[in-house]
Amino acid sequence: MSAALYDPGQGYYKRSDLKRWGKQGDYRTSPERSELFSATFARYFAKLYDELEQPPEWILVEAGGGDGRFAAGVLRSFRDRFPRVFDATRYYMVEVSESAREEAKERVVEFLDHIRFEEPPRIAHGIYFSNELLDAFPVHRLIQEEDELAELYVDVDENGNFISIPGPLSTPSLEDFCREYSLELEDNQIVEINLEIDAWLAGVAEKLESGYLITVDYGAESLDLYDIALRPEGTLRGFSRHGFIDDVLAQPGDYDITSSINWTQVQAVGARFGFATIEFAPQDRFLMSAGLLEELERELTRATTAADKLAVTTGAREMILPGGMAASFQVLVQKRG
Repeated sequence: MSAALYDPGQGYYKRSDLKRWGKQGDYRTSPERSELFSATFARYFAKLYDELEQPPEWILVEAGGGDGRFAAGVLRSFRDRFPRVFDATRYYMVEVSESAREEAKERVVEFLDHIRFEEPPRIAHGIYFSNELLDAFPVHRLIQEEDELAELYVDVDENGNFISIPGPLSTPSLEDFCREYSLELEDNQIVEINLEIDAWLAGVAEKLESGYLITVDYGAESLDLYDIALRPEGTLRGFSRHGFIDDVLAQPGDYDITSSINWTQVQAVGARFGFATIEFAPQDRFLMSAGLLEELERELTRATTAADKLAVTTGAREMILPGGMAASFQVLVQKRG
């Protein structure tokens, strides 16, 4: 998974010849579906700025910023409606794809004096934000074989095709994880364990002295995530042209690979590093409480044509209607300092 996604030459996120986002790509994210997403979060960020007692300078980090749509929307909202927040903001967008960074630079060209495309320095006051980042961290796959817990490795069969084969656990950390989260598998059950989440949270904790860690992604709490009745073969899957890939080993580097995250893990590890959970909710409910309807009313007032109004309302439906995209995502807000 690490090679398929992040290999410098042929990894999915590193290749410049692929269209990853949008209607013509493999998937669409919330910022692409509606500007209401970034506008509502900008409104929420401005509220957190006030709660941090309006520091003269603060840092807003977006990890996995993609093509810059979210950054552009947030900075535009700050400039037009929250000038004090805009003046104080130093925006750092972290993105592993060079082609995506170049596209983002063009999209935020009017804000280049406020944004940097690099790892942030130490953050005295600020926000660390990510949207659909943790689900793309490489995972370990475990399988229960009668009385023995094994790990699934990648091998090659006699026809030259990649296949999964069981073997001994690659690191004692996997057993530690199972003990910590009371994970006991049934025969032939497969699960994914994302150890990189722990390392990533440790890195955030090293930089963020005081502020908020906001994580948007799809996943479940441990009891549900590892329920064999719901997910007997885990959650690992591939995406291509907005559809699922049956065999994630078939053409590595050609499509996205992802797995649902363990929210119990994110909160527990965060607490270990001093992050207190202050909000955890489905994305649609979070956006409603953060002011999405007010942003919708504002955008409809500004829309000048019927087509513009239709685009705004269509985006809003996907954000808040039951069964829409936002209903399958969650938002976790943690505070430190």
